[in-house]
Amino acid sequence: MSDSNGYVRLRETFNEDAERYDRARPRYPAQLFDDLAAAGVPRGARVLEIGCGTGQATVSLAERGYGIVAVELGADLAAVARRNLAGFDSVQVVTAAYEEWPLPSEPFDVVFSATAFHWIDPAVRVPKSADALRPGGLLATVGTHHIAGGTWTEAFFAEIQRCYERFDPTVPTDLRLETARDIPQDDRELTSSGRFGPASFHRYEWEASYSTAEYLDLLLTYSGHRALPQDQQSGLLNSIAALIDENYGGRVVKRYLTELRVAERVR
Repeated sequence: MSDSNGYVRLRETFNEDAERYDRARPRYPAQLFDDLAAAGVPRGARVLEIGCGTGQATVSLAERGYGIVAVELGADLAAVARRNLAGFDSVQVVTAAYEEWPLPSEPFDVVFSATAFHWIDPAVRVPKSADALRPGGLLATVGTHHIAGGTWTEAFFAEIQRCYERFDPTVPTDLRLETARDIPQDDRELTSSGRFGPASFHRYEWEASYSTAEYLDLLLTYSGHRALPQDQQSGLLNSIAALIDENYGGRVVKRYLTELRVAERVR
């Protein structure tokens, strides 16, 4: 891969606790899969999924009658995905790095990736996805952003940032939560490749409520938190827990923006 060893290490952290990842990570809005179907993905379409994790999005795809080959780097994540998808004969989960996995001879109708596309080598992800698709096939990627809203007012964000600044000196001191309108709709990587036309975007804003324990569980699925030295990680989590318990009654509400980006292969 063209990225540093640190980047490779971060993307491998997701496999370290697959059961926690499956339990704590937020799912995806049902409307997303309806909009994907409406974009031109009928029942029976052949789908290649990049980075299926434990299969949270894969289950929703399978329920819509797609034939799916899901490629997952982490062996433990892939094992949980196979368990979650055991009821679907139309799904195959492959344990491999997408960059190295040989494409089958039969092209796909859709290449799909939910919160994983950015972890694939930038030199590979767009051209290989185009190569995997039939002419006119679709590349559909899903991104999830934490945005302002819920408990995450300016005051709370400032308080929790002090926890991060204390235990993780790499955290910038000028971070601010954005609103959905501050986050651009970006398809430059796709169009500049010459392989895809302009993308269409579908956006969903939603909220999830977490107890203190649930929120700490979620944090331990994020690569940056998992990569911290143990003493820093413990100090950070303990300080966040105290903040939520003492100042916010033991519960926080996090607002998300989920974005579906769909682009057609033109070459």
